[in-house]
Amino acid sequence: MEELSDIPDETIYKGEKIMRVSQEKLDQIKTAMDAEKKARIFKRYQALYLYLSGKKCIEVADIVGITKNAVSNIHIRYKTEGLAGIPDKLRPGRPQRLSEEQEAVLRDVIITKVPSEVGFPADYNWTAGLIAKYIKREFSFDYSIRGITGMFERMGLSYTRPTYVLAKADKQKQEQFKQDFEGVKKTVE
Repeated sequence: MEELSDIPDETIYKGEKIMRVSQEKLDQIKTAMDAEKKARIFKRYQALYLYLSGKKCIEVADIVGITKNAVSNIHIRYKTEGLAGIPDKLRPGRPQRLSEEQEAVLRDVIITKVPSEVGFPADYNWTAGLIAKYIKREFSFDYSIRGITGMFERMGLSYTRPTYVLAKADKQKQEQFKQDFEGVKKTVE
C-alpha cells in the first residue's frame, strides 16, 4: 500500500489543482483499470488516472461522467489507502438466519438423502421450493426461492433443474417412433 509520502505535493496552476505522479504509478493505475470488469470501478480508476495525469478536476468529471466531488473523493481515497481504496468494500448485508451447524445439517440432508426419506412423499429430487419447506419445518425460518439459491452459492452447491432420462430406453424403438412421427407430420401438413 502506498504511503502519503509517496505522493508528491500538489501544485497550483490557474486556481485549479494539478497533480503529478511518477509514470510508474500511472502505469499501475492503468493496469488496474484495464483488468477491471465492473464499469463503476473502471470509472473510478479512469478518473484517478486522468486526474493524476494532469487534467483538471472538472475536466475529469465531464469526461468520465461523474461529479467533481466524486473525483476529489476518489483522489482522497487513493492518497490515504492507495489502489486498494478504489474498489468497493465488502458490505456484510443481513446476518444469516441459519447457524453453521444448521447449514451443515441441511447440506448433509441435501447431499445424502432424497426428499421422500425426510417426509416429502413421492418426491425424489430436491427443488428450491422443497428445501424452503424443509427449512421452515425443521428450523422455523421462511426463505424465498432466490434466498435458497443464494444459500446454495454460499454452501458451495449448484442448483440445476433435474432432467429425466429413461434408464431402460430402447434406442431402436425411439428411432422407429421418430420415423413414424415424421410420416404422420407430413400427412397432416
